[in-house]
Amino acid sequence: MADERFEVAREVAASPERIFALLRDPKGHVAIDSSGMLQGADGEPVTKAGDSFVVHMDREALNDFPMGRYDVTVAITAYEEGRLIEWTPRSPDFQPDVNHHYGYVLEATPTGTLVTSYYDWSRIHEKYRAAGIFPILPESALRATLGILARTVENEG
Repeated sequence: MADERFEVAREVAASPERIFALLRDPKGHVAIDSSGMLQGADGEPVTKAGDSFVVHMDREALNDFPMGRYDVTVAITAYEEGRLIEWTPRSPDFQPDVNHHYGYVLEATPTGTLVTSYYDWSRIHEKYRAAGIFPILPESALRATLGILARTVENEG
């Protein structure tokens, strides 16, 4: 559903390969997060759908629900090397799985890469839909994360 998905895009002056290397790395997710929720990550860079890594979260950064610190497993749900990465956070504390998805699509341009970031909560379980708490992040958070991503990859040398 169109009203249950945010999608924002930004031109970044870096190659799709450089950007994708950051996006498949658990520490890269933490480095570019604009929400302040991602505090750290454990795991190896992902290479395919089905891979996963752990992210240490702090929901207090959003000041919306008093969840404090917790861990989620970032489960990669779609992966095309250099072009697409999508994931859903999972936790045994949230059952059934929430089933909201985040992702990036990369398209080479003459001056770098068009990076599209999306957040899709159209497939969330009815238990969470009824709670009325989605979307968790505003569209502006995706835009801010793209700004941090651009700053990160454009300033590396």
